[in-house]
Parts: sequence; C-alpha cells; structure tokens
Amino acid sequence: MSKLILGLPKGSLQETTFGMLKKAGWSISGGSRSYMPRVDDPEIEARLIRAQEISRYVENGHLDAGITGHDWIVENGSDVVEVTELVYSKQGMNPVRWVLAVPNDSPIQSVKDLQGKRIATEAVGITKRYLEKSGIQAEVEFSWGATEVKAPELVDAIVEITETGSSLRANNLRIVEDILTSTTRFIASKDAWQDDFKRSKIEKIAMMLQGVLAADRKVLIKLNVKADDLEAVANQLPAMHAPTINNLRTEGWYSVESVLDESVVREIIPELKAAGAVDIIEMSLNKVVP
Repeated sequence: MSKLILGLPKGSLQETTFGMLKKAGWSISGGSRSYMPRVDDPEIEARLIRAQEISRYVENGHLDAGITGHDWIVENGSDVVEVTELVYSKQGMNPVRWVLAVPNDSPIQSVKDLQGKRIATEAVGITKRYLEKSGIQAEVEFSWGATEVKAPELVDAIVEITETGSSLRANNLRIVEDILTSTTRFIASKDAWQDDFKRSKIEKIAMMLQGVLAADRKVLIKLNVKADDLEAVANQLPAMHAPTINNLRTEGWYSVESVLDESVVREIIPELKAAGAVDIIEMSLNKVVP
C-alpha cells in the first residue's frame, strides 16, 4: 500500500495541530514523546518533529509533506512546495511575528542603532538577512531558549517570536521593529508533489484543513417561522450565499437555516426573534468546504 509520510510539529503547535486534524477527520494518538504517533488512516504515517526542522526533512525527501511555520521555511532556505497557508498558531487563529526587542530603558530606537551590538535569537538566518538588508553589522548568537531574559545582561537586543507581546512586556522589553510575519504552512516535497497518489492525498488533507479554518468563528443558525413573517426573518439573516428555507409539515410554517459569523449572533438573534422567528438554535461547525 502506498503511504504518505507526514511531518507534524512537536512543541507549541502540536496540540492545536492535532485538534485541527481531528476536526478535519484524522485522529492522531500516541504519547507526546513518541516520534511516530498513530494515525487512523492506513495511507498516512506521521512523524513528530520540531517545527524548526520539518522543512529541511521535507526538502530532502525524508518527509513527503509537513506542517510548519513560514518563518522556519525562510530560516532554513528550504526549496519546497507550499501547498496552502493555514492561519493558526498555538494561542489562536492569527499570524505570529518575529520582532526586534530591547529593554525598556535601552537607547536603541531602530535597527540603525544595532551597529556593533550583540543580538540573541533562535532565528539566526532571518536576523542576519534583516541586518544585512539594513546595512548593519552586529554579532548574532543562537539562543537555545529563554531568550527574553538575556537582555540587557548578556546581549543588547533579541529577535523573538510573539503572538500578543505579553511575554516581552512581562520581561520589561519593548518592540523596536517587526522583522517577519509568519503563518503556518502545509508543505510538500517536490518529488511527492509529482507523485499522483501522494499529491492527491496531500490535496485532500489541505482541503479538509482549510474547511476547518473556514468553520472557525462561524456557526449554523436554525429557526422556525410562520409564512407571514418569513420575508422579514430572511431579510435579517446573513448567509454564505442565501438562507436555506424548507416547508415544515405544519401548514404555514417554514424551517430556515444559515451559516454566519459567530461575532454577529448576539446582535442578530434578538432581531430574528423580534421579526417572528421561534425555536432558534445555534450550532458550532467543524468544517465549511466552499
């Protein structure tokens, strides 16, 4: 049987990625220390690897496909097929940023002030290219972790990843400049992309994962309404295309349903009720595939 070797990110993205795959239809099981978690699909073999390394293993063909950040593709200079963008992170459905940060009382105000300074970061390649583009020469050292606590005693500045900036603020650091905005990507090796079976499998996984992301922050609203109030209710109800309307067995009554943004629910349900809707139900969604 043909198999797809899929790299999944170990660490901060792991729990969110497993949850997304579960909603997409693939259950991943096995301990967090297992290199080969089990997948309930005989056509997929998973490998649990640090996100920082996945693009390298995809490029050299040890993995057929993988989920990793755009930042690590850039950092590694990996020549891979970016199948689709998956906008999610460990704390939510938003991009992450690599930023230049310094202590609050540092005189450094821009990249120009880094000449001759020392910088700590895990993203050495990204940082060096950023400095080179700005015409600045500085010492960039690899940080094995806890990068925020190294300034100002050990280094003058850091380049660190952030979603909300809260960790930087907690360590009395301020952001000087954004260096790179990154989102999660589903990638494939060039050889796997040319293989009919593997490409088909990759495209199916990509479609289902995109369906999960499309369903985020959307809900299904179902309600009943009398014929006399149908037009007023339908006019109040947004939809992806148009509300679905069906006759009920009770004469003169209709069932109406629509997918809409969760953010408008608290405003629209009272309006629907006032327009004549009854038996209003809100349901969460796993996938929306256009």
